[in-house]
Amino acid sequence: MKKTFVFTAVIVLCVACNSGPKTDKAAVTDKLEVAQADGDIYPINHASLVTWQGSKPTATHTGTFTLKEGSFLVNDHQLTGGNFIIDITSLNNLDLASDPENKKKLEGHLKSPDFFDAAIYPTAKFEITKVTPITPEEARDAILKDATHMVQGNFTLKDSTKSIHFPALVTIDDKTATATAEFNIDRSQWGLNYKGPNHPQDWFISKEVHIKLAISAAKK
Repeated sequence: MKKTFVFTAVIVLCVACNSGPKTDKAAVTDKLEVAQADGDIYPINHASLVTWQGSKPTATHTGTFTLKEGSFLVNDHQLTGGNFIIDITSLNNLDLASDPENKKKLEGHLKSPDFFDAAIYPTAKFEITKVTPITPEEARDAILKDATHMVQGNFTLKDSTKSIHFPALVTIDDKTATATAEFNIDRSQWGLNYKGPNHPQDWFISKEVHIKLAISAAKK
């Protein structure tokens, strides 16, 4: 019993000491209804990226996803809605660029049924349900520097949809709209569990995944 306790404690400490960067944590709730939004359409451009970082006691890996499509809705210089589709098959590892063999191996593993199961779930989706100017209290608590808004939306990954809520820096003019955000989510809430939930091998991988959004769009 004592050995089991010590072993478990070591796992917990190792995972904790190599969790994601210190940043905002997205609040997660059940899926919300998407209200009809009005506004001009700003299609998202192909330079937009989702950057990810995952970690385990022995390594930290970073990479990107590209977007297949999406758009913002803008009314009177205010972001009122929108959505974007993430191309899971575009998963690209960055930290192993100088080691092509292991880079390819990691990318294949992450796309496999062990994690994203990209053959069955080739895309993920984020759909905005609410955007509000950030309050002084929210700005004080937010780690993201210069955050201007709180963005809420339904995030669908694999066969799970959850509402997430996070601070973002939103800038809009007559021709362009950009949104940047940086936050952590718990991958297990979308069923990303190596060899299944509560499997001992999954304990070595931090449940916390770091996400950066850099989304830009131009008015049609």
